[in-house]
Amino acid sequence: MDLQRIGCVLHISSGGSVILKAESLPWIGDKVVDEKKKPVGTVFDIFGSAASPYVSVKANMKDTNRLVNCVLYAIPASKLRKRRGKRG
Repeated sequence: MDLQRIGCVLHISSGGSVILKAESLPWIGDKVVDEKKKPVGTVFDIFGSAASPYVSVKANMKDTNRLVNCVLYAIPASKLRKRRGKRG
């Protein structure tokens, strides 16, 4: 399984989304796992400036508060990338 480090979780939004400071940009829709490769959710949005982007993950777990200060990883959806082409 090829993992891409997204970044460290800053906080949980009032809507329950997990907010990360992006170290590398995943694709929207990529599956997200924690350090132990346990599923966390999917990439929902990328926002902020291009120089300092943030990633919003729609969590599929109840206890998201345990993720604060943890590093999360994306599992790239390779089939989608082939259709969309290479990102610059």
